[in-house]
Amino acid sequence: MNNFSELLDSDRRLAILKSLMDGDGSLNESILQTVLDMLGHAVSRDKIRTDLAWLKEQGLVTLETIVNVQVAHLTDRGCDVAEGRAGVPGIKRPRPSGGRQ
Repeated sequence: MNNFSELLDSDRRLAILKSLMDGDGSLNESILQTVLDMLGHAVSRDKIRTDLAWLKEQGLVTLETIVNVQVAHLTDRGCDVAEGRAGVPGIKRPRPSGGRQ
């Protein structure tokens, strides 16, 4: 990581993947924005769409648009990254489960 902005980006992308896991694999951008706010990532809907497009390019989510709202669906690879079984540059690695938070 070169700077604070990259650290925030990588943490937010991990938070999106973990939120999708908690949401049974799919959430819309509005719910994601609310969840990210609760996790300390107060960002615009545009920023969320940018992150979702980036995650799609990495093969971690698929996207569909329903009435102008994007819905993200976690892929198997995205699940592996969210759980720390695989790594992707640009996404923070999660802490091992069972350890201190």
